[in-house]
Amino acid sequence: MEGLKIGVVAKQSGVNLQTVHYYERRGLVPKPPRSASNYRLYPTDTVRRIRFIKHAQDLGFTLKEIQDLLRLRATTGARCGDVLKRAEAKIADIDEKIRSLRSMRKALARLTDECSGQIPISDCPILESLQEEE
Repeated sequence: MEGLKIGVVAKQSGVNLQTVHYYERRGLVPKPPRSASNYRLYPTDTVRRIRFIKHAQDLGFTLKEIQDLLRLRATTGARCGDVLKRAEAKIADIDEKIRSLRSMRKALARLTDECSGQIPISDCPILESLQEEE
């Protein structure tokens, strides 16, 4: 029986053992067969699959979204347009997060401009602002 032990998969994928187990539990990596000595023996393409998962995560895709991408990849008749729609939705999601982060930054900058840092904490405008009810 051929295959890679989990330590080899983890090392070649650039992740730790727990990550491989986690992906397996989440169904992102198929459960491998076991050797006669009860070792998990992963197919060699598992390394490529985990690298795909990590790269997709780096681009902001959630594990559920990655699972959908993996399903699409394995679906006969699926089109690149199906992936494009998901990538465009991710771009829109990222753009919204950027807008939200800019808004948070602007609000924090306004608060820090109001604070000299020299007054007693009981009069701190930052803490007072955080305590205000909307």
